[in-house]
Amino acid sequence: MKKVKKGCCGYLRYAKLKSVAVTFVLFLIPLVIYVTGYLQTKTRLNLFTFVAILGCLPACKSLVNTIMLLMQRSPKAEVCREAARAAGDLTAGYELVFTAYEHTTPVTALVICGDQVVCYTPEEKADAAYLEKHISRILTLNNFASAQVRVLKDFKKYLQRVEELRKRQDHYREGITFTPDERYPQLSREELILHTLLAISL
Repeated sequence: MKKVKKGCCGYLRYAKLKSVAVTFVLFLIPLVIYVTGYLQTKTRLNLFTFVAILGCLPACKSLVNTIMLLMQRSPKAEVCREAARAAGDLTAGYELVFTAYEHTTPVTALVICGDQVVCYTPEEKADAAYLEKHISRILTLNNFASAQVRVLKDFKKYLQRVEELRKRQDHYREGITFTPDERYPQLSREELILHTLLAISL
């Protein structure tokens, strides 16, 4: 299974397969421990059983993450490809799922140019205003208070906005100062914003 990084096209499918495999192994390990202990002692009341029970904790945590991922629909490959073509050399992310207390919202694509963060979600029932506030709050907490977040549900309008950003990217970056983060000196300001958004996505 070829590795796909978070934020790249095809990530959700890869993440689902990986999470299922990891969860299976995490449950298999305590099962093997329990069976081994039972075969050796002929009783469940042994130290092996205690260790097996503790071993189920990370397995259960992984199971929750797996369920969350399996609930998400992977976007059509052609939609991702079209969004990537429109973004060109702009900093962009794909197949993200933003989680918050009240909502979980899938974002098929997003681009970052200067202080502009534009997202596309295919979910008609998605609360765009809530997601905009949620992302803005996270970015503000990470020293990107000037970022302007917009969530669009119409793919054509998203592509039009991305096209505008790409053509006028120098204009949108004008006057923005940036001091590299000591933790990630290789990342540009826009890449740091994407890095922050990836951290709050499944």
